[in-house]
Amino acid sequence: MKIALLQTGKTTDKNIEELVDLYSKRIKKYSVFEIITLSDVKNTRNMPVPEQKIKEASKILKSVNEDDYIILLDERGKELRTLEFSSALEKAFFMPKKRIVFVIGGPWGFSQSVYDRADYKMSLSKMTYPHQLVRLLFLEQLYRVFTIIKGEPYHHE
Repeated sequence: MKIALLQTGKTTDKNIEELVDLYSKRIKKYSVFEIITLSDVKNTRNMPVPEQKIKEASKILKSVNEDDYIILLDERGKELRTLEFSSALEKAFFMPKKRIVFVIGGPWGFSQSVYDRADYKMSLSKMTYPHQLVRLLFLEQLYRVFTIIKGEPYHHE
C-alpha cells in the first residue's frame, strides 16, 4: 500500500530537513512513500482564524482521493504506543484503500470539513510541538513501525 505524509508549509530548518530526508529514505525501503507539501495560506495577517482554516481545508481536501484512508495527526486524536501504532498500520494495509495519508495541518489545526473527511485521528502527544518537529517525530515513528512489522532490531521493548 502507498503511504503519504501531507503537510502544510515547507520545512525551513536545514537540520530538521536533513533528518526528514534521512527517515523518508529509510521508509521508502519498506513502502511506496511520498511527502506532499502544500503551500501556506497567503495573506493571513488580518485574516480571521476560521477563514484560514477553511482555506487550508480546501487545499487539503483537493489533495486527497476518495479511496484514500485519511489519518489526521491531531492533538485531540488517540494516543498510541508504538506497538499499537504498528498493529494499527499493519491492519490498515489490508483495507480496500489505495493509499494511507497522514495529515499534519497548519498552526490553527483543522477545520470541521477535514475532520469530517478523516477516517482516524491520532495524537503523537498531548504536548504541543512546532509543526516542523512533528514531521520529524512522526517519520521516525513510521520508520520504527516498519522495523517492528519486519521484525528488525531497531525498536527495544
